[in-house]
Amino acid sequence: MPTVGVKRDLLFRALGRTYTDEEFDELCFEFGLELDEITSEKEIISREQGDTKASGASDVILYKIDVPANRYDLLCLEGLVRGLQVFKNKLEAPRYRHVSPLSGERQKLIITKETEAVRPHAVAAVLRNITFTQERYDSFIELQEKLHQNICRKRSLVAIGTHDLDTISGPFMYTAKPPGDICFKPLNQSKEYTGAELMSLYKTDSHLRHYLHIIEDKPVYPVIYDSNGIVLSMPPIINGDHTKISTKTRNVFIECTATDLTKAKIVLDMMVTMFSEYCAQPFTVEEAEVVYPDGKTCIYPELAYRKEKLSSKFINQKVGINESTEKIAELLTRMCLLSQATGVGDELEVEIPPTRSDVIHACDIMEDAAIAYGFNNITRTIPHTYTIANQFPLNKLTELLRQDLAAAGFTEALNFALCSQEDIADKLGKKISETKAVHISNPKTAEFQVARTTLLPGLLKTIAANRKMPLPLKLFEISDVVLKDETKDVGARNSRHFCAVYYNKSPGFEVIHGLLDRTMQLLEVKPARGEGYHIQAADDCTFFPGRCADIFVHGKRVGRLGVLHPDVINRFELTMPCSALEMDIEPFLGHTAETPLTHDVPMTEAIKHKFPIQDESRQIVLSRPTSTKTVFGDVSTQVGLKALSDFLSDKSYIEGFVASQADMTVFDAIPYPPSPTLCHLWRWYNHIKSFQTERAHLPSAKNQFVLPATPPATPNDASDGEDIDLFGSDDEAESAEAARIKEQRLAEYAAKKSKKPALVAKSSILLDVKPWDDETDMGKLEECVRSVSMDGLLWGQSKLVPVGYGIKKLQIGCVVEDDKVGTDLLEEAITAFEEYVQSVDVAAFNKI
Repeated sequence: MPTVGVKRDLLFRALGRTYTDEEFDELCFEFGLELDEITSEKEIISREQGDTKASGASDVILYKIDVPANRYDLLCLEGLVRGLQVFKNKLEAPRYRHVSPLSGERQKLIITKETEAVRPHAVAAVLRNITFTQERYDSFIELQEKLHQNICRKRSLVAIGTHDLDTISGPFMYTAKPPGDICFKPLNQSKEYTGAELMSLYKTDSHLRHYLHIIEDKPVYPVIYDSNGIVLSMPPIINGDHTKISTKTRNVFIECTATDLTKAKIVLDMMVTMFSEYCAQPFTVEEAEVVYPDGKTCIYPELAYRKEKLSSKFINQKVGINESTEKIAELLTRMCLLSQATGVGDELEVEIPPTRSDVIHACDIMEDAAIAYGFNNITRTIPHTYTIANQFPLNKLTELLRQDLAAAGFTEALNFALCSQEDIADKLGKKISETKAVHISNPKTAEFQVARTTLLPGLLKTIAANRKMPLPLKLFEISDVVLKDETKDVGARNSRHFCAVYYNKSPGFEVIHGLLDRTMQLLEVKPARGEGYHIQAADDCTFFPGRCADIFVHGKRVGRLGVLHPDVINRFELTMPCSALEMDIEPFLGHTAETPLTHDVPMTEAIKHKFPIQDESRQIVLSRPTSTKTVFGDVSTQVGLKALSDFLSDKSYIEGFVASQADMTVFDAIPYPPSPTLCHLWRWYNHIKSFQTERAHLPSAKNQFVLPATPPATPNDASDGEDIDLFGSDDEAESAEAARIKEQRLAEYAAKKSKKPALVAKSSILLDVKPWDDETDMGKLEECVRSVSMDGLLWGQSKLVPVGYGIKKLQIGCVVEDDKVGTDLLEEAITAFEEYVQSVDVAAFNKI
């Protein structure tokens, strides 16, 4: 989720009142936002770069607010304040209008056909007679950057240009030229550069270098000129210095160039609606005319309002409330969705403004109604249907195999699902075209180019990283590989594979073969041709000739095992022989792993169809014990039922994770169905009731939960006066004494257990920190990494590892406390040193 940073005092001044931190946090929650952090500029710099550089920073309190990724209208102070004011009924949602210029002639942007090769679309608008202060100007610039990072996808889809209209004159021309033919003075520079020179200039710029790849390899670069030949911008890289805006700017020309026209329209609408309130005529935007190469003319911004119709019943059912149509219309109006009842049944007419591009379906409207109603105000109810959750069969088989393979002496490894083309092709002696690999269209690094088609390279790389460990090394992995499959709607499918390797001074083929036999034994497949499994000699360039075999199960090939070829071993920088086994485990399920496990029948369907009832003579007779006394109390009373319901508040069963005889005995002890007000007990009671037909096959109980009933006195017992015990039986005294001893022992055990120190979960992490190039000062880079200090973090040894072309990466180890430090937190802290660090990867992760 994007995070918006706003100054607290400025925000409260705009809202018209002051909140405590707790009150504003609650307001954000009610509006569907989250107050992520309360900090200051000085604190942020101190945390990231040290106290020295933070000495001159501002102490103004900042609120960091998490905003939903599709709510572009909340990415700046203006939109946030406007949304909260409407939500609190302190302001009506403004009406945005586009108007013709007073002069009668619109500003014109002409697009030439040369742009088709790079960025073919453009839109434009004018903010006329706008008044900037320093705070408004800063917010205006920050909104551009937030949109660039969010909907614009780092300027690859849309790039925004803002210009002082009083310094230029239209009509404007959007064209594309060879880099050498473009020459202008870029923003905040003192001299002119050509397009090619700009690419070289910004390669070291920490901000702009991330956008160079968008047009760097194109034969022509996009550029916008005014009628006098002045360059406005070279999108998506940089604006011209001549047209830069300031707090003194009165008229702003906004242009958006794009590869996606829909996104460009949304971005333009966001820019003008957020800041048109500062124009002489608030919430009005001056139109601009865009002329396409084919002569077609369009007027922007569109600022389109559209209307949708839906029923209040739909919202009530989906949210779980019961409100009138008028009340729901009020809720939606508070979310800037002007709504009213049409008078036709329970139909609602909802108007979606140009600021709410996130509303694309009736479900989006329903979500806004739920937010305005308040999630905490929705009554908690029990679902009408009960389903029994089961573990996904493929995952259950995977877990069982993992346990037994670990018991066989093999250590499990978990590797990345993405790898390089070299790992699955060249290093294994294969061609990439033969692998059926799914390629990543724009990989960030050379190490993550394709989705893996085999688990073997990952295990071999794990061995290479642990060569100093005592031999033999026996590793296994059970994970998914990705294969192309034209029969699937996405063109690819996941397949669960099992792979094991044995690395020692001798190949150890017999060890891998023995592991195959043990695996088949666990899967209950006998060694036989046809109905069982067998191996058959095969040729594979990955394996040593004559030392490779295919694995067949029920006549179908499921995998391969053998001794790896020496060339393969050398390519993975290994020096010892190695045997490997890899096979597909999905055929052992007996059916596809994608088969749904349950079918939820709606209550309406259950009522509609009259299911046959068993004849009374054939109905199961439940033998209910005479005792209602349990360890939770007497379940014939409300006190006992309440205690049992509290016990079941976080449990599905009386003991363990499956239904057992313990559930049945307690179920039988309850004399009548519980009230729905005891929601946890009511849920459990109806669930256990569904097991009556199979109760005889449920596992036995490990503990006794139903206590024996006290036998009632019979007339014969009371016939003889001298047999009557007026002071209570000895059994009762013994029972009270046993209860006292039990309570005393439980108290002693609890006191003893509380004195034991809690175990702290720790992990050992090996990080690969990559620099930008071979000129990066690696000593300074390591100093920056070690400057990251957190509670629960201890840095270890480090070394420089060659990557290629003279570039080395820093490999550094650390030990972290799992509850305090995560890998995401570490990566974020290290990548903050943008001047030195290109990326951070987790090379190894082990629990201590």
